Amino acid sequence: MSAAGDRLARVRDRICDAAARAHRDPDEVTLLGVSKRQPLERVLDAVEAGLGQLGENYAQEARDKRPDFEAGRLQRNLPEPRWHFVGQLQRNKARLVVPLFDVVETVDRTALAIALDRSASSAGRVLDVLLQVDLSGEATDGPKGGVEPDALPTLLADVSGLEHLRVVGLMAIPAAQQDPEATRPAFARLRALRDDLSSRPEGRSLRELSMGMSGDFEVAIEEGATIVRVGTALFGARDS
Repeated sequence: MSAAGDRLARVRDRICDAAARAHRDPDEVTLLGVSKRQPLERVLDAVEAGLGQLGENYAQEARDKRPDFEAGRLQRNLPEPRWHFVGQLQRNKARLVVPLFDVVETVDRTALAIALDRSASSAGRVLDVLLQVDLSGEATDGPKGGVEPDALPTLLADVSGLEHLRVVGLMAIPAAQQDPEATRPAFARLRALRDDLSSRPEGRSLRELSMGMSGDFEVAIEEGATIVRVGTALFGARDS
């Protein structure tokens, strides 16, 4: 087994173990490989080993790396992965992101949603989006972003009314903790928010919970995560 295949297998084993502890089917959990600042060969090796979903944090990095990735993928006859944008996004980058990604996980304000909707309309497509929620008590314009929980119902109503966006779930990046257990309350709260909103007409499509990264994804799975965003545990240390 290749190094990429070995890392992928180990992460999948951890996903299965966490799902078993929560009496869940591990197939309910999507493994998203966050490939920002990773060497191209590592990313291609992971796709060849069976990784089917990739995430990027920076629109311009994704734009610059995708041609080389596509060339390598075609040369090696690899399947096309599904791409998620998982970084903070400015409105003026919406036109750049829409052609490159299948999912945008970090919609946290109506103005951004409107910009994405317009770009998706121009591209003739419907874009899946997740609403990012700030569960760390930080300002929404801070480095992690996110809508305040009290404002989430209004944002959901606004975005659900846009023709070319499909709201499929919620996403959060809790404050970093040394002990993964310390993130459990935030994950539980995001699940509770999703469950509450799912009872509303505009929230019926909220099936996804994107939460948990390399250091705490097992706790996130135990609390209901359906997407876990894993970088270094899959690809190794990032390039500086």
